[in-house]
Amino acid sequence: MPVKIIPPTPSAYVYPLLIKHLLHTPMVRSPDQEIVYRDLRRRTFREFRERVGRLASGLSKIGVEQGDVVAIVEWDSDRYHECYFAIPMMGAVMQTVNVSLTPDDIAYTINDTGATTVLFNADFLPLLEKLKDHLKAVKTYVLMHDRPDPPQTDFPINCEYEALLSLGSPYFPFPDFDENAWATVFHTTGTTGRPKGVTFSHRQLVLHTLAGLVEYGLAPSHGRFHRDDVYMPMTPMFHVHAWGTPYTATGVRRAAVIAIKDIKWGERPFALVILEPDHVGKIVEDDIRLHVASYVERGLISKIAIPENIMFTEDLPLTSVGKVDKKKLRQSYL
Repeated sequence: MPVKIIPPTPSAYVYPLLIKHLLHTPMVRSPDQEIVYRDLRRRTFREFRERVGRLASGLSKIGVEQGDVVAIVEWDSDRYHECYFAIPMMGAVMQTVNVSLTPDDIAYTINDTGATTVLFNADFLPLLEKLKDHLKAVKTYVLMHDRPDPPQTDFPINCEYEALLSLGSPYFPFPDFDENAWATVFHTTGTTGRPKGVTFSHRQLVLHTLAGLVEYGLAPSHGRFHRDDVYMPMTPMFHVHAWGTPYTATGVRRAAVIAIKDIKWGERPFALVILEPDHVGKIVEDDIRLHVASYVERGLISKIAIPENIMFTEDLPLTSVGKVDKKKLRQSYL
């Protein structure tokens, strides 16, 4: 007997597991949480999301299309983090080039993927000057640097990273496509021969991220890496997606919504909110209502979901597994 399939409602959004959807949570829950790069830059998730859009828009303007491979030759950086999202979200493939390989193997890996665009840090300019004539498919080079002035060279640099972003729009329309599409590719270190290419799909990376977040969502009292930690990446971002951390390290503070008795409606939502320390005194109840109302306007939730009662708190009761204990909340507020 064949398995029984539940047909989707015609109007339902068939939710593909795409990397772009991983940005919903930080944009809703912690848009002003900062990403810090050395002593050079501090940017919020809101700014990060805008730059991701600009990067994708800029890359499309210089000819990057869906299915194209974009190779990254860079140290761990905030710009690398932007590439982790913008490139696969636009339907292209990000290649994280292992810069610890020999020059010959680096050229081999870039040729193996057929990369047509290379984003590289100025520190690797001497390397690419040597490899340029051996990179068969590369058409475009984009320079990344934090120096007062760009390096002087005859190397064919097509544009500089920040200039590329300045040409792009933060509102790049990231499309839906098959969740099994290639998102990234990297190579092994070649201990038994030439480096071997390994590809990852959007579906694989999203599921890996969700699995990681199960642990990262632990309460601080568990004594392990948890949602309130600040993560400093030590794993190279070219190595196995830095263990997936660029996608999973989006921990935020929390909120809980419970239903309380209402004379007119029977029940209404009551929200208890823990603010980030930097937001205490800056966000009021109406800010929360306006935020929830934006989802009503988009038809995502019912108007009755806008909480009439909102209370800011410093703590929420948790169960033994670190979840919000809504049973205790109901006992306290009903």
